[in-house]
Order: sequence, then C-alpha cells, then structure tokens
Amino acid sequence: MVVPRECVGPQVKRATAIIGISSIHLLKTFINADAYDAKTLIAQTGIHITFLLSAMAIAASDRIMPAAPEKHGEHI
Repeated sequence: MVVPRECVGPQVKRATAIIGISSIHLLKTFINADAYDAKTLIAQTGIHITFLLSAMAIAASDRIMPAAPEKHGEHI
C-alpha cells in the first residue's frame, strides 16, 4: 500500500532525504571501488543499511502513533 506524500511526517521526509544522499555517495564509492579497500566499502554499505533501517523504524513508529488533535480556536 502506497501512502500519499502529504500523510508522511517530517521525520520520515528527512530520513528519506538522508537515504538519497547516502545512496548517491555509496554509488560514487562503488563506481570508483578499485580506489577503496574492502573495509571502507563494507563500512559505507553498513552505514547506508543503518540509515535504511532507521528510516523504516521511524516510518513504522510514525504510522503506529496516533495523530495529534488539531487545536482550533487557540490564541497565542
């Protein structure tokens, strides 16, 4: 099931932006893989997987948590 973009919380949007940046960096690393040692490739892949798992956990908790009630008529 696809969730509309306007229903996604700001934390999930930030996490997906970080994953996008990490994906581009990881792709750049793999394109020049012969310039890096195996330890660096594994570390960067592990960091990217950590970002993915964190984003999935944030999205799951965002879906589970009830929405905050709207505050109508409240004056500042």
